[in-house]
Amino acid sequence: MSEKAADCRTMAEIRDNIDRIDRALMDLFAERWTFIGRAAEIKAELGLKADIPARVDEVRNNARENALARGLDGDFYDGLWAQLIRHSIEHEEKTLGR
Repeated sequence: MSEKAADCRTMAEIRDNIDRIDRALMDLFAERWTFIGRAAEIKAELGLKADIPARVDEVRNNARENALARGLDGDFYDGLWAQLIRHSIEHEEKTLGR
């Protein structure tokens, strides 16, 4: 299987690669989630809130800059990360009992 879009000659190759990338993204999201869980544990120990606005801004800015650096739509990925962060905060709040 080709791993570069330009090398693909059929839609089946395109679809196989998109599916491969989607699985890899899910692996990365699953790994990220382990850190969200650990963050909630550490925040509980330190008496911190789940929602730390300065960190939320930092993560969203990082997402936007990383997207732009790769020629992607910064607004789209900022919005996607906003959802990801909101979901993470909700999980942390449940873990923290708030």
